[in-house]
Amino acid sequence: MEAIRREEAITKDGQIHITGLPYRRGDVVEIIILPHVGKAEVQPRLTVRQLRQSGLIGLWKDRNDIEDSSIYARRLREQAQQRQEAR
Repeated sequence: MEAIRREEAITKDGQIHITGLPYRRGDVVEIIILPHVGKAEVQPRLTVRQLRQSGLIGLWKDRNDIEDSSIYARRLREQAQQRQEAR
């Protein structure tokens, strides 16, 4: 099952309008509505130029404790996954 996560603001009491879903008339979907806790922060998306100029690309290149950045990143993802499963 593929989940689609969207954040939408309620524009009229008791109603929500969602467009642009990849489903067609007659498709059956399940909808779960969860209130957003806390203040919603919208992070602006970076353009390719902004990302290149941000310093994020190559951030780990001068680290002596990281021999292979892809292995290091994989290990970090696995550790984060294990923390989420332990909850």
